[in-house]
Amino acid sequence: MFLRNRRKGASAQVDTLVGRNTVVEGNMRFSGGLHVEGTIRGNVYADDGERPSILILNDTGRIEGEVNVPRVVINGTVEGDVHASERVELAQNARITGSVYYHLIEMAMGAEVNGSLVRRSNEKPRLEYIRPQEKTAEPESGAPGEADAGRANS
Repeated sequence: MFLRNRRKGASAQVDTLVGRNTVVEGNMRFSGGLHVEGTIRGNVYADDGERPSILILNDTGRIEGEVNVPRVVINGTVEGDVHASERVELAQNARITGSVYYHLIEMAMGAEVNGSLVRRSNEKPRLEYIRPQEKTAEPESGAPGEADAGRANS
């Protein structure tokens, strides 16, 4: 179901595989495709490469740390926040304990997120000052209360 709707030319090529019986202790940096069937105890970061990086977490895969990648497909367990600058795909066995920060998200029935879903836009923050609009309708007879003050003296 997941990864089948990819545009032609978009590749889910695996450059690095963390096998089912493998435990990686410490942070991991990768470029290209990373497929995880084992356990990573540390943060996972994608470096800029020739093509966009993607992390694929198998149903037996587990990450105990923060994930910072452009694209991620999760069908396993993540204990930590997930930051994806482009796309997050949560398959039916995805279990996330932490917040998910995404631009686009696809979530299958059965996926669980025990945290916040936070959408991030690609817009740059507005840094210019926007002046509040001034009132344009002024009373023509002067300041309010002048006419009332004149009547009181008569």
